[in-house]
Amino acid sequence: MSSIEPGVDPTAVEPPSFAKEAVADCVAENYHLSGEYTLLVSERDQNFLLKTVSGRKFVAKVVGQNEKRLATDFQIAMLVHFEENNFHYAPRVIKTLRGENRCIITSESGQEYCLRIVSWLEGRLLKEIGLSTALVSRFGQGLAELDGCLENFHFDGNGQAGLWDMQNALRLRDLLHHVNDDKVHYCISDILDRFEEIASGELPSLTKQAIHNDANPENILIDPDQDVSGFIDFGDSVKAPRIIEVATASSYLRKGGQNPLEFIEAFVAGYHQRNPLSEKEFKLLFDLIRTRLTTTLVHLYWRLAARDENDPYRRKTLQIESNAFEFLAFLSELGHEAFGRRMRDIEGIHKLPG
Repeated sequence: MSSIEPGVDPTAVEPPSFAKEAVADCVAENYHLSGEYTLLVSERDQNFLLKTVSGRKFVAKVVGQNEKRLATDFQIAMLVHFEENNFHYAPRVIKTLRGENRCIITSESGQEYCLRIVSWLEGRLLKEIGLSTALVSRFGQGLAELDGCLENFHFDGNGQAGLWDMQNALRLRDLLHHVNDDKVHYCISDILDRFEEIASGELPSLTKQAIHNDANPENILIDPDQDVSGFIDFGDSVKAPRIIEVATASSYLRKGGQNPLEFIEAFVAGYHQRNPLSEKEFKLLFDLIRTRLTTTLVHLYWRLAARDENDPYRRKTLQIESNAFEFLAFLSELGHEAFGRRMRDIEGIHKLPG
């Protein structure tokens, strides 16, 4: 990996690089689980799929060095909350033999890392199946239920307060020098200026709650009946206004053709049906979707400069986000007013004032 700005963000460190054998030994000692380990691509942690001889599946996660313990505790507490409230679409925390939610694995250099295990959820990734209006509507309904469950989640602390937390979007300005395309640079600079007005004026008035904060087609599982079967990867979870949850998910529902907003409309309608949004939240949606797309693009250009060409997460990101600026440019040309009219035309939202 090339050099990058240390301390800027939890993503600005290399993920752990333990040998499979070391992870297997630690898991066997602390969980009495053994089997076949397969490395999973991850941004800042080291994740393995563990499949036991009996066929049971788990995810073994070695947490990145820059993640604060409080952020790990926040994620674990969320998953425990889901289990206690019978929300069945999130992984379950697996306890160690001593009844703890984590254990310690030590590197050859003596550094200690947190290792934890969660259950494996079955289903195909929404990304693999492909988007459709029916699927994204069910996705919206499922995410609304997840956020509804989290309304009564209380934890003395917050999740990962990094650059993927949209509330920190203005910190992206420190990385704009990596954006070497003048057209992109101008567009996202203008969007961050607009976000500064929102962050200082509108967002503070909204109630915060725990949110997933990364509900994209890579983290949504679909069952054989074409329904949502699970949400995975809670590594970016934070306390934030829930409209940030909706905007984040919407930013990944990009569609070309004659109706580029078709998937966003279906998703928002599904969400609104199960967890109604306020007028103020709807008015913020356009700018927050653009801010999330800006966050994605800045990270993309940053990784182009920061990660080696053969880095698996870099390759994966380049493939997934190839149309991010195209969609951002479409939204910016469409404008806030026209976007708002499309939202008001959605069934159940038409009563919102102009």
